[in-house]
Amino acid sequence: MFGPRRFSDIRANLPGISAKVLTEWGYAVEPVMQELGRWAAASPLHDPTLPLSPVSFMLSLRTMLDTEAARNMEAEVLFTIGTVQFTARLANGAMPVMRDDAKDPDVQFEVPAAPPLAAVFYGRVVPETVGVQITGAPDCLRVHFSLQLTTQVRSSINAKRLKAGCLYQGP
Repeated sequence: MFGPRRFSDIRANLPGISAKVLTEWGYAVEPVMQELGRWAAASPLHDPTLPLSPVSFMLSLRTMLDTEAARNMEAEVLFTIGTVQFTARLANGAMPVMRDDAKDPDVQFEVPAAPPLAAVFYGRVVPETVGVQITGAPDCLRVHFSLQLTTQVRSSINAKRLKAGCLYQGP
């Protein structure tokens, strides 16, 4: 596509194809994009300190979710990242994410920007040290954290920590 493109630009360059069809195609390619994301995260060249938008962080959560481990779990989690809110509904091994404000979430994460959340979820950084505020049910919180990394990515991250001489390897 020769660089970033807005949805309206793509649609304008594909006459006769409706927004509905393009959206359906986008959803259909999500598993491919997720596999590419897992592959990239497992790379020894992956740099988790790069800038990250709120939407990119939420997509990464869906991508890195261990669906087998999440098969019998349920939780509603509200993420407030700056001025944007997302609700993730974990059920039956899936975690759809919507832009909305959950009325009664089990767990809530509040942070001014996405990178500190990435540090907490993927770097196992203590939330308070990077300004992440968490409220809600402690049991739900443990479940949410433990399900975030697929086995492949967890192994890669642990290998990177061992190389860097880190003592704590995480789950």
